[in-house]
Amino acid sequence: MFFLIVGLYFLLACFAAWLLLFPAGREVFTATIASVGALIGQRFSRLEQNATEKSLTLGSATRTKFHQAIRAVKRHYLVCIVAFATIAIPPLVALMLSHQNTLDGYESTDREVNMQIAELLKGEQLVAPAPLPPAIFSTQEVLLERPMLSSASRNWELLNSDFKQRLLMAFKIMKEKHGYDMAIIEGYRSPERQNMLAKLGGNVTNASAFQSYHQYGLAADCAFFRDGKLVISEKDPWAMKGYELFGEVAESVGLTWGGRWKMMDFGHTELHLPNVLKK
Repeated sequence: MFFLIVGLYFLLACFAAWLLLFPAGREVFTATIASVGALIGQRFSRLEQNATEKSLTLGSATRTKFHQAIRAVKRHYLVCIVAFATIAIPPLVALMLSHQNTLDGYESTDREVNMQIAELLKGEQLVAPAPLPPAIFSTQEVLLERPMLSSASRNWELLNSDFKQRLLMAFKIMKEKHGYDMAIIEGYRSPERQNMLAKLGGNVTNASAFQSYHQYGLAADCAFFRDGKLVISEKDPWAMKGYELFGEVAESVGLTWGGRWKMMDFGHTELHLPNVLKK
């Protein structure tokens, strides 16, 4: 459909250039318009004549207004045609493109996936790390950054298997190549919890229930683990450097990184699968 629209615009551009550059073309076009105009004028004359005959039974005021409208359309038929086209074409184009789905607030990241990592993902089945003590997720420093985090799910088994392996691979690369220990701070999120977080405002989430990949086990929020503490805030230079590296690694294994969104979410990653989120 996109190529059809581009082709139509190309033909219109060629037609306009032909009219501008070739006088003979303008003469042919003018003559054609005149012929069409004469034909339309004849049709309007017949319509006016028929309308006149039918309007004999109407009041004089109504008949006069009707005749004036017919004459106005007849005098400005080209303007009427252009106005009709201007009104009709945009909805038609929108209708033709309506099958394309988009997600508000998300930017496309068509980045090349590291093929070596993709091959590793096919064969190696990574095992989720042991869960961290719950007290780590309920400290004052953590709750200032992420309210209600203590009640979040961090169960790896509730995640989509493909997404789980990709995220575990990202964790492994972050540890072995960059020296960062990582932890998942929230994975699967129930529809009820999603709505509850949405009520806290756009600084937490703009998505309601089933508008987030969390509800499908295809998203996770992650942070760093250092000296027995969870480090979430990007105000920490060490953590901010880690988030930048994490974004590169996550994208290299085929995940979408929240750090590239308009409302940046540096610890968030998700796996986009077709026909999961629908508008």
